[in-house]
Amino acid sequence: MPFLNRLHRWADERPDDTAVVVGGRHISWSGLRDAAAARVAHSTAVTVLAEANSPEFAVAFAAAVAGERQCAVLDPTWPKQLQEDIAERLTRSRAGHREPVPGTGLGDGPPDTPFLIGLTSGTTSVPKAFTRSRRSWQLSFDASIEFFGLTAADKTLAPGPLAASLNLYALSECLYAGAEFHTLESFDVGDVHAAIGHDGITRLVLVPTMLRLLSERGLTGGVDASGITSIICAGSKLDARTLDAARRWAPNATIFEYYGASELSFVSGAGLRAGEPLDAGGTGIGVPFPGVDVRILDDAGAPVPDGADGNICVRSGMVSNGYLWGDDGQALRCFGGWFTVGDQGYLSGGVLHILGRRSDMIITAGKNVYPHEVELALSSVPGVAAAVAAGMADDVRGQRVVAGVVPSHGGITATQVKAGLYDILPRDKRPLQYYALEELPLTDRGKVSRQLLLDWIDRRDPRIRPLA
Repeated sequence: MPFLNRLHRWADERPDDTAVVVGGRHISWSGLRDAAAARVAHSTAVTVLAEANSPEFAVAFAAAVAGERQCAVLDPTWPKQLQEDIAERLTRSRAGHREPVPGTGLGDGPPDTPFLIGLTSGTTSVPKAFTRSRRSWQLSFDASIEFFGLTAADKTLAPGPLAASLNLYALSECLYAGAEFHTLESFDVGDVHAAIGHDGITRLVLVPTMLRLLSERGLTGGVDASGITSIICAGSKLDARTLDAARRWAPNATIFEYYGASELSFVSGAGLRAGEPLDAGGTGIGVPFPGVDVRILDDAGAPVPDGADGNICVRSGMVSNGYLWGDDGQALRCFGGWFTVGDQGYLSGGVLHILGRRSDMIITAGKNVYPHEVELALSSVPGVAAAVAAGMADDVRGQRVVAGVVPSHGGITATQVKAGLYDILPRDKRPLQYYALEELPLTDRGKVSRQLLLDWIDRRDPRIRPLA
């Protein structure tokens, strides 16, 4: 495993059916198998793959994991020097290891052998690297196919870069399941809408920001998404506005959101079927995936009571092998077979609730407040398009919670925001100050920065003003 033996099966049974489509370029099951098989003889024990989306990417990836080969998939937009540093580290990390006999066959290697070298995202320093076994992904495929209801009749569109783990997994999962996989050369809202209509897409795999753009612009432009039966989102919990827009744009879709980590694979998830009520502002992220056990443990590895927060810990066959480099002892910890990446949360009635990373926690008047929980609640308030919360230094409380909101249209007052939070966020977690933002404070890599929000407040940046 993970998918090459299945690829042979689909190529034998349905040789001329489409396997992969990238930006309108098609490759059949037999075409993919034959092209990858021809490339295997020229593939080394470890391949560094840094290519943009294309049918050739699928061919190269299949060949790179044949037998006992391993593949490190890098973001092609990373600086060339960073890519070279990673390649050099991979060479050093394998010094003294027995190199597998390359062979020439396109087939799956032994289940317990590593096949994928995963890399955390990063452009300013060398990312951490971990490995995954073939068995871990085969177990993940079986679990996700069951949970999401993927069938061979589905046509999946994952419009993001294949170098990202979400999309690379979606490609591999479809190759395993015998389902048609689609992506684009680069993300473009109009191209995604066109593909949905032209190619008969039934399934979307994407991050929340993409879903919001597609849904809101699709509603405005009258793009028909009634043929979509499932939407799978990862990266962060869906806010109420995104859920509402997606439900109206794709009325027949079950919207799945799940929690997982590259090092842990799937942890928990939930599917919101058409007509079911929204969980506005909630932190719940569903029940454990098939084959996954979840516990909340304290820093000593002891279980905490139901409803109490702590480290989200996982026990499953899908967990990675650990790090080749970059682990500081905290990135992936193990408590007697229970693994955690440091995310904080709690279990209540069997449902996992995500609070965020411990490093983001605000301690105000002796209470622990996670900005992620505050932001989810704020995003569900009518008139709020987006929100960011942070802890500001306070002589009395230690820190006080402050929040910036981007109005969805027109203006909004602090009174309206407070009223919207009344029933969905406890009093001791509500912000004490609110600010209107012209835009979210983003880093140069496009991530929301809570520290930048505090900087804007401190220097009275023109993009922010106090809400009365």
